[in-house]
Amino acid sequence: MKLAEALIETCYQMYAQVETGLSPEIVHFNLHAQKGHKDVEIKPADRHNLLRPETVESLFYMYRFTGDKKYQDWGWEILQNFNKYTRVPTGGYTSINNVQNPSNPEPRDKMESFFLGETLKYMFLLFSDDIDLINLDKYIFNTEAHPLPIWVPA
Repeated sequence: MKLAEALIETCYQMYAQVETGLSPEIVHFNLHAQKGHKDVEIKPADRHNLLRPETVESLFYMYRFTGDKKYQDWGWEILQNFNKYTRVPTGGYTSINNVQNPSNPEPRDKMESFFLGETLKYMFLLFSDDIDLINLDKYIFNTEAHPLPIWVPA
């Protein structure tokens, strides 16, 4: 569990340490601390955000397993930043080209289907305190966030 907590902290920091509060597609870790350098480096070709679900999914699981509200708080921060930087005025959301530029994140005019089918589903579940809303003792999610009942032999 300590490893899981450390990993989700790292995932959260991929959002929190970036100017828009949204994670880039790829980061490079600075393994040796250097004055004036962040923990991670973001290269220009990697600074886009595709609205991926994996961090939010992990926040959901950690909240369900621990009950620690900080995971809901972190998810709320991420959702607020999705709303601020990726929401389209006419409806929907878009991936962005530059998570490092809050004044112009360069919208792409493209929303991957996994944003609705996975990212927002996990957000909804993360913010629910009802553990029977897709109880993890009775259901398992496949890789596309579809809940499947756990079969128990009679």
